[in-house]
Amino acid sequence: MNLYDILRRPIVTEKNTMLAEGGKYVFEVATQANKIQIRRAVETAFKVDVVTVNVVHMPGKMRRVGKSRGLTSSWKKAIVTLKAGQKIEVFEGV
Repeated sequence: MNLYDILRRPIVTEKNTMLAEGGKYVFEVATQANKIQIRRAVETAFKVDVVTVNVVHMPGKMRRVGKSRGLTSSWKKAIVTLKAGQKIEVFEGV
């Protein structure tokens, strides 16, 4: 699996911005990716040292358009904790 296949996008929300102040960053990742692959991808892409990786499976939500109902896709979220004093600049600019 390629580095760019593992990390889909950074998740920038109000809660995640507060986490970033403590050195924790949140990414949407590939559903097949494991913690070791996520750690290597973040370290390679952003040149930082990763301390821990926590993974959460986010279930799809029920959505309606008129009479028809459907389910959005499930996805995987990774919360990456960096070594003290390090940060990822992508999140700082937003």
